[in-house]
Amino acid sequence: MKLLLDTASLWYRAYYGMPDTLVSPSGMPVHLIRGVTDMVARLITKYDPAEIAVCLDSDWRPSWRVELIPEYKAHRVDADDEEAEESMSAQIPILLELFAAAGFPLIGISNYEADDVIATLAHVSTRPVMVVTGDRDLFQLVDDKRNIKIAYLAKGVSAHDVVDEEWIENKYGIPGQSYGLFALLRGDPSDGLPGVKGIGEKSAALLANAFTSVDEIVAAAHAGHDDLPAPIQKKILAGLDYLERAPRVVACALDVPIPNLDLKRPEEWDAAHMKTLQKEFGLGASVDRLLAALAR
Repeated sequence: MKLLLDTASLWYRAYYGMPDTLVSPSGMPVHLIRGVTDMVARLITKYDPAEIAVCLDSDWRPSWRVELIPEYKAHRVDADDEEAEESMSAQIPILLELFAAAGFPLIGISNYEADDVIATLAHVSTRPVMVVTGDRDLFQLVDDKRNIKIAYLAKGVSAHDVVDEEWIENKYGIPGQSYGLFALLRGDPSDGLPGVKGIGEKSAALLANAFTSVDEIVAAAHAGHDDLPAPIQKKILAGLDYLERAPRVVACALDVPIPNLDLKRPEEWDAAHMKTLQKEFGLGASVDRLLAALAR
């Protein structure tokens, strides 16, 4: 199995889910570092992957997405919590230094998000893939035939859902491989994606069950297709501008120029450096658990 980590998703969950009373000997908060390290140790122990990749946002608002939809994640810029950003910015380099010492490849590609890196690695994989994330965006990658699943951490690591096509069908009432189309139509306020005006979850599910692509839906709206009630046809035709721009924004890129890296699970790691970081930053048993998971 190939374990692909949506690392930013993990560190946001750790930052807001772990007590900020966890601090280094100098008083620096280390709850993000400890939380993510514990998550990864548990995931390695559970899934015993043959390959691992730590996937990073080189740019969380790639210029090519913003050019198509200027609102893309724009509200996150306006709503930045400066204190949280400062604390995370101090902890993330230490976490990545720890992961590099553990032998994990760190992959971030200029002008691409971690989602795009993950999608490209999954797309070319010859192994089963487990994508680890707390975000729904990556549900679009689920593919039972290619054995691509999502370890969805919304409920935490210990109670996480394994998302496959059946899970998506049961949750949203749509075909298991139609999540991307469903999300595009419905929109996602958390990403600044408005969706088609007037199309909510119910209408998006109806469309995702009747059609397999935006082009099919637009053609059906122009033709007055029987599967499209008149009010929905009008909304689709009124939303043509969005429907022309959104597919490239919503879909994960599958052609990210990733270097030819060895993702093989590390057989050697710099335990001495990991122990040094453990002592300097008061990372406690989190590092021990990671070392134990690597040695399994």
